[in-house]
Amino acid sequence: MTTTTVGAPGSPRRYLHSLWLLSARDLKVRYATSALGYLWSVLDPLVMSAIYWFVFTQVFGRDVGETPYIVFLITALLPWVWFNAAVSDFTRAFNKDARLVRSTAIPRSIWVNRIVLSKGVEFLCSIPVLVLFAVFGGATVGWGLFFFPLAILLQTALLVGLGLIVAPLCVLWGDLERTTRLILRALFYASPIIYGVSDLPVGFREVAALNPLAGIFTLYRAGFFPDQWDTLSVVTGAVVSLVVLGVGILVFRRLERPVLKEL
Repeated sequence: MTTTTVGAPGSPRRYLHSLWLLSARDLKVRYATSALGYLWSVLDPLVMSAIYWFVFTQVFGRDVGETPYIVFLITALLPWVWFNAAVSDFTRAFNKDARLVRSTAIPRSIWVNRIVLSKGVEFLCSIPVLVLFAVFGGATVGWGLFFFPLAILLQTALLVGLGLIVAPLCVLWGDLERTTRLILRALFYASPIIYGVSDLPVGFREVAALNPLAGIFTLYRAGFFPDQWDTLSVVTGAVVSLVVLGVGILVFRRLERPVLKEL
């Protein structure tokens, strides 16, 4: 029997192959004993969408977002679930597989990137749900739909940067795991998910633009709701995402050795 080696040790090809294997393992483990399987990747955002749709359209007179409101919600809730799940897992990225992190020769950044990839695959698998709601909800589709891939790329860059910062810091300071959860809860309401950037008062729009998710969610919504376009949020979101990625790379290089000692 012969074994096939994918790429030379340390090569990008070997790294990508290892990244895919680890991400696929995460997905298999998560759904191995699940009866619903794929549905779990869309159930959470669907339940959240149903709750907020009911509250804002049936209980209160809705004066935020656009029609169909359920599509307006889902276009931001699906990427939010990706963001929230990934950042939550970053806090345990190294501690969860400490033995493998210490013993393997592959770059340790792969333990962050595998989370981004596996959660990103779940996000991509949930997109058909958005399509169905858009069709049956009567949403119109415009040229802004071409910004959807750009939103995915920017969110990937933002998540990788955050992961390279959060994951090592949570090893060195355990309390940061709980702190991260609290920040995520606040960030949900501080991000334009149940409302749009245009719904904010003029004085708050500039502040909201500093949140990179504001620009990213605007890009996701541009294909369905062109009136939600906000150039300041988009440009700022792109710049902040790339800056976070750069800072994350620098922080990770500096903290990698202390993290290995702590593990």
